[in-house]
Amino acid sequence: PFNWVSASLFVATGVGLYYYFNKAKAEVEESKKRKISESEKLGKPKIGGPFSLIDAKTENSFTHENLLGRFSLVYFGFTNCPDICPDELDKMGTVVDRVVDAKLGQIVQPVFISCDPARDTTAQTRKYLEGEFLIRFHPRMVGLTGPWENVRAACKVYRVYFSTPPNISPNEDYLVDHSIFMYLMDPNGEFVEAFGKNTTAEQMADKVLSYTESYVQNK
Repeated sequence: PFNWVSASLFVATGVGLYYYFNKAKAEVEESKKRKISESEKLGKPKIGGPFSLIDAKTENSFTHENLLGRFSLVYFGFTNCPDICPDELDKMGTVVDRVVDAKLGQIVQPVFISCDPARDTTAQTRKYLEGEFLIRFHPRMVGLTGPWENVRAACKVYRVYFSTPPNISPNEDYLVDHSIFMYLMDPNGEFVEAFGKNTTAEQMADKVLSYTESYVQNK
């Protein structure tokens, strides 16, 4: 028979079950989000990190912290490279000029890091970027070099392979074998994407622009 006590118990039980199932559903959804986030982190390689080099233009110390606050395109190469490095750095300049935010202006910092410190002194690197040897690269491009140990450490955090011939003298003519990628880093110093030499300036600019616009909108 119906009475207020049984009705109250029925309602209380219904409310309890509703709360329980909603709580369980929320926990399942949160667990899914965590797994997706962990999967995305596992799927993205750890590229970038602490380094300490020398700015070829100012001859001051330059670390990873100097790149925080804006996007950066980072390329490792050497000033005696006959063709690939100049082509890639020229491409980098084109991309930087195309990726412009209406309010913030040019928001991508171009960076060249030498992986041939034996020959690429600060003076050599500065002259190279200013066009004394071949072509003048983007005026805002930062050129970095430093002691061999520091260069090796920078290459390691960016997972860049480089190798020079054994028992070679800095005065000799030789080539440096190295990875050919341009790394896009976000304003927090996190890796976004790597672009190979077969990626055109137009393709790269489109992708970089989409990343920067998304970042500015979500900021």
